[in-house]
Amino acid sequence: MPRTAQRQERISIRLSPQSKRKLERAAAYADKTLTDFVVDVALQKADAVVREHEVISLDAEEWERFQELLLNPPEPNEKLQKALEEHARIVRR
Repeated sequence: MPRTAQRQERISIRLSPQSKRKLERAAAYADKTLTDFVVDVALQKADAVVREHEVISLDAEEWERFQELLLNPPEPNEKLQKALEEHARIVRR
């Protein structure tokens, strides 16, 4: 996170002295303040977790199959038809 970024929010964490020393040592190696180091690492991890849950990666064959199903969807089966009817019934209330 650039130092010029406006920081308005705070978080507070408790950790063991050993963990704090390790973070301080790593921050020094990275030539960053402890705060900058912790924020950078936490945001990198947050990006990875969000990407893991929100991004779908398909190979070429899967992409072709996905497009085909979008353009030519199968007829709804009985279970889906019942779910649609139940949804419509609930929404009408």
